[in-house]
Amino acid sequence: MPVVNVEWLEGRTTPQKQQLAHAITQAFVEIAKVPKEQVWIVFRDVKRADWAMGGKLLGHGTGVTGQETKKRKAWAKS
Repeated sequence: MPVVNVEWLEGRTTPQKQQLAHAITQAFVEIAKVPKEQVWIVFRDVKRADWAMGGKLLGHGTGVTGQETKKRKAWAKS
């Protein structure tokens, strides 16, 4: 039974999570020949203030420049 943990920054919608859960499940069914009922997926939404990159928190008041913030937001959405 595969267990997939998805840790990402909070902000995704329930429909987005559902779409991703379906896609991950289908990949296991098609590639690994696992019955869909045996694919478990856990979404862990992390607050920006609890996530750091390059030694700096992504939340407010970190001294991160506007350009760095834009890059990090783009990365977080991917």
